Amino acid sequence: MKARAIRIIGIDPGLRRTGWGVVESDGVRLSYVGSGLITSQADADLAYRLRELFEGIAGVIASFKPHEAAIEETFVNDNARATLKLGQARGMALLAPAMGGLVVAEYPPNLIKKSVTGAGHAEKRQIVAMIGFLLPRARVESADEADALAIAICHANHRGARVRLKEIAGNRQ
Repeated sequence: MKARAIRIIGIDPGLRRTGWGVVESDGVRLSYVGSGLITSQADADLAYRLRELFEGIAGVIASFKPHEAAIEETFVNDNARATLKLGQARGMALLAPAMGGLVVAEYPPNLIKKSVTGAGHAEKRQIVAMIGFLLPRARVESADEADALAIAICHANHRGARVRLKEIAGNRQ
């Protein structure tokens, strides 16, 4: 019996550019569905930039109808303002799929890189190259798109373990 394919959207949040990538996984094979960028107007007020991101992500979800979403966890850098703005963009990336009723998973950057390249500290070019290998039909035009597809692939690889852990936790209550 063939496993039901799960459609997954990966989201690489950013205030200027949010990458998105949609894949389907039947547990064995991955298929490319689509990818792209959502941008916000750099000269607009923050609230309106965040709205652009939210509406863009919600639109992609409405168009591609994924079952689950995966998002990269925030890393903290030296610039507190930049980290705060990234966190706000990430909030929109979490809210949009949650509002659509999707399961939302979060993964650290090193796990995403390791899931796709085999190395937790892979460079952007290595991720882009592996996306081309794993999803040959993908026409990725930016590192943000490649990262989003890598996030979706990471979720496809780890979602079974997440489901089993939830089932075990539910049985203990």
